[in-house]
Amino acid sequence: MESNQTTYYKTPIGTAKIIGNDLGISSITVIDDEIETTKNISEFLTDCVQQLDEYFKGKRTEFTLKLNPKGTDFQKKVWSELLNIPYGKTRTYLEQTKKLGNVKAIRAVASANGKNPIWIVIPCHRIIGSDGSLTGYAGGLWRKKWLLAHESPAKQQTLF
Repeated sequence: MESNQTTYYKTPIGTAKIIGNDLGISSITVIDDEIETTKNISEFLTDCVQQLDEYFKGKRTEFTLKLNPKGTDFQKKVWSELLNIPYGKTRTYLEQTKKLGNVKAIRAVASANGKNPIWIVIPCHRIIGSDGSLTGYAGGLWRKKWLLAHESPAKQQTLF
């Protein structure tokens, strides 16, 4: 097994720190530090950088990356369910707990969302409060708002 590789990629809303190896991407976090984009990107991370780049340019709505997040079985179940929320759509915490089959687990689900280690690709930014409010987001609410606006179908121009 290859040891973890790390690369940095500049996005419009911060620097993405990407960690992974031959088993998949284990972490994508956003940092505020101005770190230059890595020049020699590991073969395991090249595809991730390319797909994030396409996402930020509005050319990608789905990711096809091998993911290897570290977490409990419950967290992985929650993160897996997040992957079912389509681009441009949102879901409330309550709707998410219903999909997971346990409405009483709303706090645990919210906590697992907050520990999501793979920014954007596992789209926890698509979870909102029942009243439509933008609730907590580890990357900062302004980033959540930016991502939801970026994915909003309202900004798409018509073809005619």
